[in-house]
Amino acid sequence: MYRLFAYPGRTKPAASVRSAAAPLLWGSMLAALFLGMLADRPASAASRIKDIIDFEGVRDNLLVGYGLVVGLNGSGDDLANSAFTKQSLVGMLERLGINTRDVTLKTKNVAAVMVTATLPSFTRQGTRIDVTAAALGDASSLLGGTLLVTPMVGADGEVYAVAQGQLAIGGFKAEGKAASVTKNVPTSGRIANGAIVEREIKFDMRALTRVRLSLRNPDLTTARRVSNVINRFLKEPAATISDPGTVILEVPKQYPGTVVGLLTDIEQLRVEPDQLARVVIDEQNGVIVIGENVRISTVAIAQGNLTIKVTETPQVSQPNAFAATGTTQTVDRTNIEVDEGSGAKLAMVPAGVSLQELVNGLNALGVGPRDMISILQTIKAAGAMQAEIEVL
Repeated sequence: MYRLFAYPGRTKPAASVRSAAAPLLWGSMLAALFLGMLADRPASAASRIKDIIDFEGVRDNLLVGYGLVVGLNGSGDDLANSAFTKQSLVGMLERLGINTRDVTLKTKNVAAVMVTATLPSFTRQGTRIDVTAAALGDASSLLGGTLLVTPMVGADGEVYAVAQGQLAIGGFKAEGKAASVTKNVPTSGRIANGAIVEREIKFDMRALTRVRLSLRNPDLTTARRVSNVINRFLKEPAATISDPGTVILEVPKQYPGTVVGLLTDIEQLRVEPDQLARVVIDEQNGVIVIGENVRISTVAIAQGNLTIKVTETPQVSQPNAFAATGTTQTVDRTNIEVDEGSGAKLAMVPAGVSLQELVNGLNALGVGPRDMISILQTIKAAGAMQAEIEVL
């Protein structure tokens, strides 16, 4: 039997309930909807396989080249100080039929640059890629410069691309006799689609009978989870673990000659990566990153700073006006203040605290990032931290 409730301000029961079965019907619908949402919702920490591993052969290649930038408005290299720029300029002009061996060159509109680029995997001949140029000599700005034809070579010494084009600079420099203004870095620029790929890196994925999956963060637990997820999807033991950073995948019979299709299917599978308990410290910038699995044994922490402040206030002592004797003297006055951190308190951190509790406890001591770095290192030295500390 269902009861009807009167709303405040009403003198009779609400008439919105038509039958006793209506609440059951609506309750069942809401419960089904809620359970469906939970079933469709992926694990919050689960990541796609493609986001935590690299496939064998699918990799970028680094290219580098040396070239000249021309068209600078007097902001290029000083040829008297940059011998490599002068030699490169003379050699380039000779290839164009101009002899300048016995001529004194004083132009400042040329700068030697190092050109870098990344050749993506499976990039075909004729494709354009972005390049970056950075000054090698004493040029003050590359603004308005044009990069001349520059071969881009790989680690094997082969030319894989040729770069040329107008540089886009994100900064500038203006100066006078008494002041100067500099925005960003005017000695480095970028050319969008500035290089044309001339050589391809041969790699045929169709001929592979096995594929190595390299974990970006090697871990035995994560590698096993990746292997188990793939095997459940393929319904056969095709994936095995060779080491914490490598999973070997044998191409199943249902994927003959279609390794691309196999990788496309498995890269969308979700795995929850595991991680080591680690504290990463960047002492130069005072940055601390604490992993989720970091745990602390019961310790008591007291933090205090010794501050000594010395203030010099010299005073001048001089005789009265029109005095026949006496000289002006300077008398030193030194004030020393010592703060031994008497307001610091001893705080206890219980065993097995979570990351949030650890952060709250350290913040309660009123310490900054620099002091917190010392505290964490001291806790580790005491053997009370079940984690490794990595200092950058």
